[in-house]
Amino acid sequence: MTTFGKLTTSALLGLGLLTTSLSADAGKGQRLYQKKLKESCGMTGAVFAAKHTQMEWEEAKENGNLAEMMTEACPEGKNFFESDKFESKFKEHLYDFVHDFASDSGNIPSC
Repeated sequence: MTTFGKLTTSALLGLGLLTTSLSADAGKGQRLYQKKLKESCGMTGAVFAAKHTQMEWEEAKENGNLAEMMTEACPEGKNFFESDKFESKFKEHLYDFVHDFASDSGNIPSC
């Protein structure tokens, strides 16, 4: 294989691995809920996610109201949902979690 072929193959493989790690993850959202919100919200992740349907969570995300909807479900988490860290690091993972385990999803998380 030529040097150019090796370089191209390596670049494509690296790009594939990079994009996989950047995607949101419902499992990570579940762990975030357990670690940062479960105690203060006083409910399991299943109860929190089931506060709304998948469509309701989806619409809130599209309209930019996800933090407000999560605050309605867990008022004690208001400071967390309004933080810059939530917007930059946690929002996508928590959204995937609540969407995957919404009241009409048929899925039940283990937290």
